[in-house]
Amino acid sequence: MIAVVDYHKVNMLGIDVAAVRMQDVLNICESYITNGSNLLIGVVNVAKLVNCHKNIELRESLAEADVIVADGLPIVWLSKLTGEPVPERIAGIDIMYRLLERASEKNYGVFFLGATQQVVQKVVETVQLKYPGVRIAGYRNGYFKESQENDVAEQIRNSSADILFVAVPTPKKEHFLGKWRDYMNVPVCHGVGGSFDVVAGVTKRAPVWMQKCGMEWFYRLIQEPRKMWKRYLVTNTVFMKIALGQIIRAGFNGLFRKHAPNPASNVRDKK
Repeated sequence: MIAVVDYHKVNMLGIDVAAVRMQDVLNICESYITNGSNLLIGVVNVAKLVNCHKNIELRESLAEADVIVADGLPIVWLSKLTGEPVPERIAGIDIMYRLLERASEKNYGVFFLGATQQVVQKVVETVQLKYPGVRIAGYRNGYFKESQENDVAEQIRNSSADILFVAVPTPKKEHFLGKWRDYMNVPVCHGVGGSFDVVAGVTKRAPVWMQKCGMEWFYRLIQEPRKMWKRYLVTNTVFMKIALGQIIRAGFNGLFRKHAPNPASNVRDKK
């Protein structure tokens, strides 16, 4: 596997997050498409980090990704507080939009997997209008059983897609991609969560100012209060607790390194 950029990884609550910018991600994707290799992009937000903390199977599935990016400003803020900064937030939906732009320019084939049949069809129609150069390799809804996974993977494999977008909830998305990525043989596989609903106009994305100040979760809470209030209350509380632990550990480690004796200086003193 060949990547255009060499990047540093930052351990965030047990997950190795890539310290990269959006352009780095696009360059890496381009190199995998060009070389026919297989790239799996992983995306973590606060909710997924918390779930990985208690769900070993999810953590192992996510670890299969070649590049894991931080889709959440709280993760970026935490990285800076612990002394190993991630340069920027990279939202999964923004990666999708930028890859669609690239696919339209270069006539790449894209397969869309996820959401309801009505929504995924609307996504395909929208992409054909906004990104006319995209070759629609295929599409399928995300409502399939584990016993049907082989058929789904075979359909994607036979489509000769260059890019696969998977809009299936966590952890099903991570499990499916981790299990079938090699068989499907798609150069770039990217799990996009609920992004199909946004593209299809079913839900709206938060205004840019809310995205930039880390309040996108609040906008989603307003849209779906019954579904999301408990999730955000629990996950945000747990995240603050375990994040505080990492900040404290990083502070102690920094103090230890600062006051630790320098072996080289000891040698000079003995001379």
